[in-house]
Amino acid sequence: MFGFTTISIDAKGRLAVPAKYRNQLNAQNEESIVVTRDPQYPALKIYPGSIWKSISTELQSLQGLDPIVRNLQWTILGNASESSFDPKGRMLILLPSDLREYAEIQKEQKVSFIGMGNKFEVWNDKNWEMRQTGGALSTEILEVVLPESLKTISF
Repeated sequence: MFGFTTISIDAKGRLAVPAKYRNQLNAQNEESIVVTRDPQYPALKIYPGSIWKSISTELQSLQGLDPIVRNLQWTILGNASESSFDPKGRMLILLPSDLREYAEIQKEQKVSFIGMGNKFEVWNDKNWEMRQTGGALSTEILEVVLPESLKTISF
């Protein structure tokens, strides 16, 4: 699931999964979807349930006394919103208001939806354009030295 597309958030704060990803999600027969904060940028990550299970299990197993690990656990696990997902239905994903606020996304606004292999990212269009042209965002976190325990997790 790769590529970029622009889609709209509806009046209820939902987005419809773009058609080019639907067949793959149907084939995976996912029953849940998880939306959470991107730990580095003002954006959201969307994980199919099976991928989320693996990532969340790895994050939970790490030593929470390391302040960097603990901060990532708070950011990713603590802000996760899981919902049931019908891959044969309309494929609507609710973006909770606190997560939309974090990512600077408004209802009835266009957003950038990016397929990143086994997950998706959702960005405010202006922020996505800024990152693509090399501009910095005031809320991005780029200078974190990751502990070895985090370097193998693909989140």
